[in-house]
Amino acid sequence: MAGSHPYLNPPDSIHPSPPSAPPSLRWHQRCQPSDATNGLLVALLGGGLPAGFVGPLSRMAYQASNLPSLELLISRCLFHLPIALLLKLRGDPLLGPPDIRGRACVYALLNVLSIGCAYSAVQVVPAGNAATVRKGSSTVCSAVLTLCLESQGLSGYDWCGLLGSILGLIIIVGPGLWTLQEGITGVYTALGYVQAFVGGLALSLGLLVYRSLHFPSCLPTVAFLSGLVGLLGSVPGLFVLQTPVLPSDLLSWSCVGAVGILALVSFTCVGYVVTKAHPALVCTVLHSEVVVALILQYYMLHETVAPSDIMGAGVVLGSIAIITARNLSCERTGKVEE
Repeated sequence: MAGSHPYLNPPDSIHPSPPSAPPSLRWHQRCQPSDATNGLLVALLGGGLPAGFVGPLSRMAYQASNLPSLELLISRCLFHLPIALLLKLRGDPLLGPPDIRGRACVYALLNVLSIGCAYSAVQVVPAGNAATVRKGSSTVCSAVLTLCLESQGLSGYDWCGLLGSILGLIIIVGPGLWTLQEGITGVYTALGYVQAFVGGLALSLGLLVYRSLHFPSCLPTVAFLSGLVGLLGSVPGLFVLQTPVLPSDLLSWSCVGAVGILALVSFTCVGYVVTKAHPALVCTVLHSEVVVALILQYYMLHETVAPSDIMGAGVVLGSIAIITARNLSCERTGKVEE
């Protein structure tokens, strides 16, 4: 038949069909933030912002009923103990695997030391200044220790943001250090700043120890250990060094409960983030706690916020913006099949 002649009906290979256009990908399919960026955002929103409420609320509880710092630490540790139920349901050992149990306990001890120093400092030093010294020392120590022990450096933009954030902290706390009162009040204030510095040093050491822990259920295990070690250390210390106080007003109980919940949220977010990004960058982004503490110091505690505090807070926010923008890298996730 004529219709079957090869010249009248050429095969399809002679006239190939035009190539189909590659499927268009949506923006969220083409561009996805990196793990470091996601971690820094979690540190900013879940770690720094809730932690900014902890210092002012702790000071409110102290002003309302003279609640000692160790009693605040005990109440915070109590919120960590129910995590044991989660570990039991998952069939995990409460104290972690035997081969790394010692390092997990060291991290818990450093974390409790950092928290205890922070609570003691905030009772004699303005909440914003105490948070400033603690976060500043943790950032510097994290950068130096990570560079020396892990040989993990930072990029130029990261160093710019880190140093800018430290400059902002110096602007905030510098005038207060140079105008310490004479006498016993000045001594207590100086000791408060020293405690805040030691708390930051313990925090940076704890983060490095935590980064060396690699086992399933690491975060809930160290959270439970922190509560357990904190109770074992602070309960005897409360009766030896301080006088227990039972709050009698609703404001104190509300502050204690809020401190426990917000601190646990911040602890969980920081524990997640520190395995995703450089510890120094994590500590730098956590400087948002200082800005929140200064705002609450003015509106809730009715304490004076100096112009240098506002200027330093602006420098800190600008430095955080530099680090966040630097780490907003996009990864191509959609691949076009040929």
